Parts: sequence; C-alpha cells; structure tokens
Amino acid sequence: MHRQLVLVTALVTVLHALNAQADNTPAGHSYTPPDAFTVSQTGPQLRLTAPEGDASIVMVELAAAKDANDAVAQAWVQAQPDFKRSLRIATPRPARNGWVDQQVFEYETSPNEKLVLQAIARRASTGAGWVVLLLQASEATLEKRSSPISKFFSSLRPQGYERESFLGRTPKPLTPEIVDKLKAFVADGMRQLDVPGVGLSFISEGKLVWAGGLGVRQLGRPEPVDADTLFMAASNTKAMTTALMARAVDAGKLSWEQPANQAYPGFRLAEPEVSNSVRIKHLVCACTGMPRQDLEWLFADGKAPAKVTFDQLSLMKPTSRFGEVFQYSNLMVSAGGYIAAHALKPEQEVGAAYDSAMQELLFRPLGMTRTTFDYKQAQSNNHASPHGDAFDGSTRLASMDLNYTIIPGRPAGAVWTSPRDFSRWVQMELGRGKTPEGQPLISEANWAARYAPQVMVGEDISYGMGLFVDKQYGITVASHGGDMLGYHSNMIWLPESGMGVTILTNSDAGVLLRGPLQRKLLELVFDGRPEADERLQVAIANRKAEAIKNRELLTLPVPAEAQRKLAARYYSPQLGHIKVSRKTGKVHFQFDHWRSEIALRKNEDGTQSYITISPGISGIEFVREDKSSKPTLILRDAQHEYRFEQARKS
Repeated sequence: MHRQLVLVTALVTVLHALNAQADNTPAGHSYTPPDAFTVSQTGPQLRLTAPEGDASIVMVELAAAKDANDAVAQAWVQAQPDFKRSLRIATPRPARNGWVDQQVFEYETSPNEKLVLQAIARRASTGAGWVVLLLQASEATLEKRSSPISKFFSSLRPQGYERESFLGRTPKPLTPEIVDKLKAFVADGMRQLDVPGVGLSFISEGKLVWAGGLGVRQLGRPEPVDADTLFMAASNTKAMTTALMARAVDAGKLSWEQPANQAYPGFRLAEPEVSNSVRIKHLVCACTGMPRQDLEWLFADGKAPAKVTFDQLSLMKPTSRFGEVFQYSNLMVSAGGYIAAHALKPEQEVGAAYDSAMQELLFRPLGMTRTTFDYKQAQSNNHASPHGDAFDGSTRLASMDLNYTIIPGRPAGAVWTSPRDFSRWVQMELGRGKTPEGQPLISEANWAARYAPQVMVGEDISYGMGLFVDKQYGITVASHGGDMLGYHSNMIWLPESGMGVTILTNSDAGVLLRGPLQRKLLELVFDGRPEADERLQVAIANRKAEAIKNRELLTLPVPAEAQRKLAARYYSPQLGHIKVSRKTGKVHFQFDHWRSEIALRKNEDGTQSYITISPGISGIEFVREDKSSKPTLILRDAQHEYRFEQARKS
C-alpha cells in the first residue's frame, strides 16, 4: 500500500474516533461542540458562545410541536421571551442525517447592525421530538467561525442514528448507463434553473469515459457546448497553482517550510510577526488568519500588473489567530503562485513568469491545449458567455467587465479551461502526479503534500493546499470549486477509486448543480441513500423563494427623493470612484471598471440602501449615511467597512 493511502486510512480512523467522543444532549442526540466555543447547559437549553462573545447558538429540545413554525416559536419563548424580530423568510431543507421536516427561519436585521439571526428547526425521523438551533452572530464572527459552526451543525445527529459510510465498498465503474443517468440529472436541473450551458467530463478507473456539453454557449444563439468549449474555471485555478508550487519544490527552487518573505522579499503583510510566520505552504492553506477581503481586487483595475497583489497584501491584517480557523484568501494564493513562478523564472516579471511556467510545466505536458489565462484568446472562438439573474428573475447575458478584475491575481482564479482539458487535470490528480499517459509530472511526495490537512473546514472535511479533502463517508473525496460572475464549476475525484467528474457552467444558477451532482455520483456508484434529487429540488425551490422575497424588499425605479439624496460622484481611498448616472428613470452606479443598475431598499431601522441589480452583480449593498457632513455611502463585507464620500468632478 502506498504511503499516502496509509496516511489516508489513519486519518479516517482518527476522525471517526474523534466523532465517537461526541457529547450528548439530554434527549440523547449526539454532537461535537464547535472548536473554541464555551458550552453551558441550563435545563433543556444548551448555549454555545464564540470566543469573541458576539456570536452564540442556543439549542432547545422540545418533546413535541405541531410543526417547524410551532417548534421555533416555543424555542424563542424558552430562550429569549422578548424576541420580537420580523421573519424575513422561512425555507425548507432536505431530509438528511436522520433529521426530517427541517426548516431555516431568517429574521430581518438592518445593515448597520452587522448581525445575522436564524432559527433552524429539525425533527428526528424516529419520533416527535424537535431540536431548534437559535443563531445570533455578528457577521464578522460568523464568517471567521463558519467552519466550527458548520462542524457542530453537521455533527448533531438523532439518538441511534447510524452514519452513512462507503468505507470498504467497491464503487461501480462509470458505465455508459451511469454516465447517462448523471447527464440526465444535470440536464433536468439545467432546465429548471434556466442554465444555458454546462460542460461535463467523467473519468473511471483513471480513464476518460465521456467529455462534452449540454445546452448552448450563449442564450439566443444556437452554438452548442462541446468538449472543447472554454469556461472560466475561477478558483479551480488554486489547485493548479499549488501544483506549480510543487514543481518548484521538486526543482529545489522552494521548500514547503521556507519562509515566504525569504523566498520573495516583496512579500509582506501589515503585521510583521504574521509575515515572518508564513511559510510557502501557508500561502495556500487558508489557515493564516488572513480574511477573504475580496473587495479591494473586485473594484480594482484588471489591467494592473501582477505586483499589485503584493501591494494589496502589504495592507492586510489577520482577523483570527494563525492556524485557528479556515479563512479563504484569494490574494494569499495569488502570492503563492507568483512566488513559485519567480523561483522558477527569476528573470521575468512575475505575471509573465507565472503564465509561461503554467503552460510549460503543467498545461502542455498534460495535453491541456485549450487551457489559458489569455482572456482575448479564450473569447476569440469556442467559449461560453456568462449569464446571471435579471431583476425580474429571468436569466440574461451578463457583462464580462467584473471578471477581468481577477487577472492581476490570476493564480487564485483566472484560468479558462474546457471539459476535455479539465478531465486531464483530474486524471493527473488520480495518477498521483503523473500525466494520463503515465509520464511523471509532479513527484508523488509533493503531490501528496497538497492533500495533507492544513485546517478544519467542517466535520471530517479539511483544506490542504488549494484542495478540499472530504472523508465524511469513510472514503476520500477531493475537490475544489470555482466562482466568478456568470461562471460556476467544480472538479471532484475519488483518489482511492480512480474516479472523477468535472462540471463547468455559464450561469450563476449553475452553482446549485455542483453539490447535488457530487451526491448523485456517490449514490450511483456506492448504492448510497437516495438524497441527491431532493437536495436539488429543495435548492431550486429555495432559490426561487429567495429571489421573490428579495424583489419584494426592493423598490424599482429608485424613488425621486432617494435619487435626490445621491451625490453625483463618490470616492473611497481603497475602492475608487462611483459616478451616479440617471437616465430614463434608471439609476446606475459606474465604478472605475464595471457598472450596475441600482434599486432601493428601506431598512428596518429607517436607513436606506442602494442595491446593485444587474445580471450577475445583484446584491451589493451601499448604505446611505444621512448623518455625515457630506453625502456618504457605506459598503461592507463581513469583516471590513469602506466609506465612499462625495467627491468633486475631476
């Protein structure tokens, strides 16, 4: 047995042993407390509090309730009798892990509260008892602590429930009949979600058994998606970048334990102590405490040089302790790719070095002849166009403008690839670093290093170097997804079984196909419990319900009074300019490099927000601050705030 398989088996054993040590509720349900949270019990109520003190989960067990609504109402009376928040929306969840009648209740909050309020009701399939989870959390802590919270939610299981496991089972090969079932599953989801096109590939026993497409490259045009149609694969680039880093380690140009600022003196973060702690492997581990903080590059210039990545990182600070929690950082991965490229090609500018190194050392040896970072080349022939949701809920062609902003940080998410090329990447992963033809590409030791757990993501799920490694079913499922405007994709493979699937979509609704497709694959090849169909149907219904509710909360066109309160121009030192235009009753925000139509939302605290609604860009919220000395708009992500103040005409 290979050393990696020994490590995999040992890790599965450890993880299941840890799960066996789970705590129990008074009703006998098992759970694993979220890491670093304090736990206290008061009668039937269990309270879990985050270290920051501004996030908590209260679990209430009920002997009986008429339904989920009644269960939640009883839980609030017990836990917080004065709770008076307005319900925003209640949506169901599919039966899973022994729970049925699951519903999630989301409550209205105003953006300035920076608060999330939810109630989750679950009934055990074996009886009438209910469990209700009441979540109250600041947005910042919820983002930082999402992995331990997710671990807790997924580990909570009814008394006597036996986890599904595929350990020891031999998977069925991907026969033409199974491939046809998977394609039909995707095609049905596409139809219901109005996704124009999908590219797929299927690998069995290490061999490509089918690559091709469903649907069309662009709405209103007849050209079909085929095996060579290019899509943006977005963050799937990360696993490719870590493979380049592995090649640099193989070449003796880097080592995984080498300090990043030693390998590349231009690498630094805002806090020197953290900068000095970062090793090469940490650039791609999502474990350094560096937050997501994507708005700086999403509002930046797609024509900027690659070195802007290091400029942006030099201003960034961690929001959690090193190695404490999973926090996904695009800019850190970008730095990892550029540092590897510099080590391999020090005579070139880091962006050019990265582009040429990826082609010479990975794509060409793998026969990925269509894969590129050249947007002009990619869009010159057989490619899929992006689509998003219009305000009325219909699927529309989306602008590519925002997708150019990732180019300066392209090691994190700018690759274009096709179903056929994508399959060859997965074949390399299944071949333990060898090409599909069996030629060595990456040493097995450094191929394996990318899979080693660096930080916990969820129950039995870890993040390695640009890879998610999932062992929740007793087998190894490796994967990574990718998301940019109008493009959503995933690559999934079972290293112990020689099996894999890739999916590329050209619509934002396509994101809902990814998880159910993975589940459907496992069901068909391991005779798993039939859950994929319900998961997809519930996700589709919830998406429609969310869209309807969002439209109800928005006013379009923007009322005249709210238009008058807008300045003509705004400026943020971090994110640049906004030019406000009004034409034929519509309001548009023109940013430095992309634009969107705007709708108005009136918040519960009396404030007003301007919300982007153009296809693919919907939901970006600018809160008008009326108490400022001059017109000001506030934009936030979960952990940061950006102020746009009135600017004079330049």
